[in-house]
Amino acid sequence: MARAHAADACVQSDSIKGLAQSIAKPAYHRLLIAEPTLRRAVPTLIIAFLITICLGAFVQVLDQNRQKRAATKRDLAALADLLAERIDRLASPRMQRLGNIAHLQDILPDLIPLWGVAPGRHFIVSSADHRVLARLPIDASLGEADRLLDVISTAQLLTAPGRQDDASDMVLPNGGGALAVSRLIKSLPGQIMVIQEKNEPIWGSDAALSVTLSATTGFVVLILGFAFHWQSTRAREGDLINDAVRGRIDTALNRGRCGLWDWDLSRGRIFWSQSMFTMLGLDSRSDLLTFGEVNALVKSDDINLFAIAEQLISGEINHIDQSFRMQHTGGHWIWLRVRCELIHGDDSLHLIGIAVDITEQKSLAEKTVEADLRLRDAIETIPEAFVLWDASDRLVLCNSHFQRLHKLPDSAVIPGTSYETIIEVGSMPEVRTRQHDVVSSTPGARTFEAQLEDGSWLHISERRTKDGGYVSVGTDITRIKAHEQKLVENDLRLRATVNDLKRSQAELERQAIELADLAEKYAREKNRAEEANQTKSKFLANMSHELRTPLNAIIGFSEIMGSGMFGDLGSEKYREYCHDILTSGQYLLDVINDILDMSKIEAGRMRLDLETLDLSKTLAESLRVVSGRAQDKDLVIDADIQGSIPVVADRRATKQIVVNLLSNAVKFTPEGGRVVVRSHVMTDRIVLLIGDTGIGIAPQSLARLGRPFEQVESQLTKTYHGSGLGLAIARSLAHLHGGSMKLRSKLGAGTVVRVILPRDARKANARMQVAA
Repeated sequence: MARAHAADACVQSDSIKGLAQSIAKPAYHRLLIAEPTLRRAVPTLIIAFLITICLGAFVQVLDQNRQKRAATKRDLAALADLLAERIDRLASPRMQRLGNIAHLQDILPDLIPLWGVAPGRHFIVSSADHRVLARLPIDASLGEADRLLDVISTAQLLTAPGRQDDASDMVLPNGGGALAVSRLIKSLPGQIMVIQEKNEPIWGSDAALSVTLSATTGFVVLILGFAFHWQSTRAREGDLINDAVRGRIDTALNRGRCGLWDWDLSRGRIFWSQSMFTMLGLDSRSDLLTFGEVNALVKSDDINLFAIAEQLISGEINHIDQSFRMQHTGGHWIWLRVRCELIHGDDSLHLIGIAVDITEQKSLAEKTVEADLRLRDAIETIPEAFVLWDASDRLVLCNSHFQRLHKLPDSAVIPGTSYETIIEVGSMPEVRTRQHDVVSSTPGARTFEAQLEDGSWLHISERRTKDGGYVSVGTDITRIKAHEQKLVENDLRLRATVNDLKRSQAELERQAIELADLAEKYAREKNRAEEANQTKSKFLANMSHELRTPLNAIIGFSEIMGSGMFGDLGSEKYREYCHDILTSGQYLLDVINDILDMSKIEAGRMRLDLETLDLSKTLAESLRVVSGRAQDKDLVIDADIQGSIPVVADRRATKQIVVNLLSNAVKFTPEGGRVVVRSHVMTDRIVLLIGDTGIGIAPQSLARLGRPFEQVESQLTKTYHGSGLGLAIARSLAHLHGGSMKLRSKLGAGTVVRVILPRDARKANARMQVAA
């Protein structure tokens, strides 16, 4: 866990590590680069060296055994040749052959040279019929002689052809291994056999010495490897600890909004910690910065780095402690306070220190100054005399009212002036009357009123501050005192008035009874008026129905007569009269329909038949309805309607709204004028704009328009026909849909009507009901 934390800290310590690398020599840089490879390569080389030593020792032991075996074979062969020659020489004389053969067992030891005697070596002399003539040593436990000879013969038969004279391996009857060499003795005849038992240990003294030397060398190398491993582990842990410490230092620098500086004055290179790059919003760099790069970021009005460098090099100064601004990548300026000291190296001068971000302190100082100015302005604007003293009775703050009250010069109201100086320089007002000191519950606080010689009154409040000083506020209460006097006088008058009020009370009670009677009569009259209004609406509805039937007949017959369906009427005047009758009838029918619709709306019996329709088609149909009248007056209709406007609304009501508004626009627009129609589709509503360049409406008349039977012109001066119900019906139908209608007009310039309809009247009405 500690190593994990150290590894995490290592990632954050690149800035100070970069400083260490910048100070180190080139050889140290190369060592740092090669160190990871060496850490992995050295254990591998040690293991390879140990394996090489083991293989060398093993090969050396095998070679020593091979050489020893070859030497033994050579000794055995030489010894067998020598003994065969000596025995053959003894058995050569015929007279002595039998005697020598008989005493061969005794003679044999003398025939063997001293160098031929060795532990585990046996000598056997046999005849041609495999009888043992002599053997040495006699008591050797090699097994029975006959069996031994059979084994030797078998081993000789298995020897490769041409190599019968060499030593051969054999297995003795007792199970042990041996080397055997045999030579023929022609004079006996027979053979001499030299047998060397393999009773020596596999690891002889030479092999043991080689193994010991190899093991000792391997152990020493292994110890060195472990020492290197321990040392590298310790160095790595030391690096991790150092990285952790450096990471903590970097974290402290980042959290403390500080940056590390190392300015190499000799080379003109500057090192910054990672926190410096973070403060300025720059990308972190591990290499050194040039003087020009840093100087480009510094506000030249605050500090001259070049001049400071010259002073440091010349020895005029040995440290700096200055505040200046550096530019952030975002474009704004960061205030830094740099504290550095000059360090003399072997061959260079370094200015090392830290830079602290004091932008917040600067901002707070500016805000404090602004707050102090605002406080002074606020104290200056109050009408009271204000003064603040510190714990040593020195002036902290006062306003001009206090200065005028005590007639103090400007030099006396400087902060820090003592109380005694204020008393000596100023003129204390004479107190003529002092009234009721009020002792506050707060220690050191008091309040009293004083009347000065000039007759003015002051309300003085004094209290101690938390730092031991005190604040005093003197309020001019002369007007309040005068008002109090007036209140006393008024009290006398009020007492006289109370008597008058008591007399009036009886009169008011009588009037209250009369008002109650009047309120009851008003309620009855209101109910009667409402009933009359409902009766009027019913009457208008019934009357409209009664008038429609004969009007339809009049209109129908006038159309038939005007068209001459059953023959010519004769005079052209009759045709004009028929046209006048038709026009008047249609006009009267429209008025009756408007009255009927208005009466339904007022009676609350108008029901909307909501359906999904295309409002753009309704607008097009309405434009066709008024297009004839517009052409008669040579009007230009400018319509900009979207291709499709799906809405949920009453088809007849929407068409009536548009037709009424277009009809008014055409009606009140002079010849050669213009009518504009626009539609705007929004998320939840439709906005219709219908404007004209007509006569316009006076501002005082706009409030009356939209009410039933309201017109701009009076009945005596009107020049345009109409019942005054068109706008009222349009507005009422728009409200029934959950929308609205507003007018904007200028006399002589024209009128613009804005109608807002919801996209879905069902949802709009539901929201209105919930809101209600």
